Amino acid sequence: MRDKIYRFMQGRYGTDDFYKFLFWVALIGIVINWFFKSQLLSFAVTLILVYAMYRVLSKNHSARYAENQRYLQATAKIRYWFDQQKKLMEERKYHHIYTCPKCRQKIRIPKGKGKIMIRCPKCHHEFQKRS
Repeated sequence: MRDKIYRFMQGRYGTDDFYKFLFWVALIGIVINWFFKSQLLSFAVTLILVYAMYRVLSKNHSARYAENQRYLQATAKIRYWFDQQKKLMEERKYHHIYTCPKCRQKIRIPKGKGKIMIRCPKCHHEFQKRS
């Protein structure tokens, strides 16, 4: 059976970031529809799922790739912001992150050094903080 599925999927586009987005939107729509029981929402979720499956099973790679690229360009700033927040959360294990009171530049200071004078690399303003 696995071999038949493998042969069927050969030459198909498969999954990408836009498919994952459509899938999660549909899943959230299904959960919301459990509470509100809207036929319009149910129809919209069904359309999203049908379109997502159409994209997965499509053999037109160039069109699906172009759709995915448009999605990635449209969400680039949002994804960048989330990546930065994730990076900041990981850095907080070993560093304090302060902002300069004068120019609002973010400054990363190692933890465990006591009270130290911090000099902003951008505006050279000095201020005291606990690390």
